[in-house]
Amino acid sequence: MNELQTLRVERGGDGVVRVTMARPQVFNAFDETMIGELDRVFAALSDDAAVRVVVLAGDGRHFSAGADLQWMQRASTASIDWNLADARRFASMLARIAACPKPTLARIQGAALGGGVGLACACDIAIAADDARFAVSEARFGILPSVIGPYLVNAVGLRQARRLALTTTRIGAAEAAAIGLVQQVVAAAALDAAVDATAAELLAGGPQALGEIKQLFAQLEVGPVTDAVRELTAQTIARVRGSDEAREGFAAFLDKRAAAWVSASR
Repeated sequence: MNELQTLRVERGGDGVVRVTMARPQVFNAFDETMIGELDRVFAALSDDAAVRVVVLAGDGRHFSAGADLQWMQRASTASIDWNLADARRFASMLARIAACPKPTLARIQGAALGGGVGLACACDIAIAADDARFAVSEARFGILPSVIGPYLVNAVGLRQARRLALTTTRIGAAEAAAIGLVQQVVAAAALDAAVDATAAELLAGGPQALGEIKQLFAQLEVGPVTDAVRELTAQTIARVRGSDEAREGFAAFLDKRAAAWVSASR
């Protein structure tokens, strides 16, 4: 990626790309520039067939302190039109991460605050160090977690999301795992190994199949399995079962060999 000011993008030979927020001096707080760069980078990675997994990380001691306070202070004195355009850019960036057809994995150490929690929730999988801590802190500044709200609710459920937003309480990694904010907690020294292990599991799946899972699950809600949902799932599996990737997957299993996409990632 050319001329990035706030991010580092590192590509592994196995198709795993690490996107690192690189503003450690402000605990990787994001502003207009980082929002634009995250949007641009995830758009490019989404369209790159060589990319299999995207890891979102933060440089230094902390994952992300959320919104840069100088940015928020500028917003507090700007017009409603400026604020609306700015909020739409933030919303589009989170949607870009959530809709990325490649599996996304948040690597969380230190603090994840406010919008940093939103970034973690927008990723498919979140792995945290055992000393990580989380807070949905917007109300302390007289604002609310509006744009990140849907992703927070999807991750932890409405009642837990409401508690976190109303109280702004800071929770540890163990509680974050208990409520579904993260899916795995490991010792800080083992964080990279855990991320690598999960990435390896993801690389074992067919790239198109993983994209299909993300697309299908984005259309499913907790609740009754309606006629429309049953038809959607039947149509999806019927289409995917006839794909070249599915034929290769079944052939590899029967031949007792690694599938082509596994061999390519080694």
